Amino acid sequence: MGMITPEYCQMMARYNAWQNAQMRAACETLTEAELRADRGAFFGSVMATLNHILWGDTLWMGRFDGGDAPSVPAKQHAEICATFAIWAQERLRMDQRIMRWSDHVTLESLGGDLRWYAQMLDKDMHKPMAQCVVGLFNHQTHHRGQVHAMLTGFGRKTEDTDLVLMPDGFDL
Repeated sequence: MGMITPEYCQMMARYNAWQNAQMRAACETLTEAELRADRGAFFGSVMATLNHILWGDTLWMGRFDGGDAPSVPAKQHAEICATFAIWAQERLRMDQRIMRWSDHVTLESLGGDLRWYAQMLDKDMHKPMAQCVVGLFNHQTHHRGQVHAMLTGFGRKTEDTDLVLMPDGFDL
């Protein structure tokens, strides 16, 4: 895999935060029942999918920056935050964490392999760091797309998701 750059990480961290701010605003219009309704998505509900994204981000950021890992085991990923209000606070914190990491990442730190133990697979893993970073941002985008579909299914207005439409200078 070719090398990614710190600038790529910064752009994608901003994109992630921008999209999460829009998704949070749209989700605030949902009732508790709508947040928890099984919509046939991979994780069922909007809330479970939001929690899954946050859990995955926490897992990868713990590997990238050495900070906190998820507070619940993998099998409970969809329950990392009990309420939408808690999720919204934790999501904002995570977006800030990803942006801080991207502001300090170096070309050297993006090279080489990342090594970790995968609980769900019960084995040691290693992949190119660049692939892991791209995987973080791809994972977010994929599952946000599922939330987007569920929101439109509820008749809620969603905003632009195209990277090229991100406002210049967007920041948290």
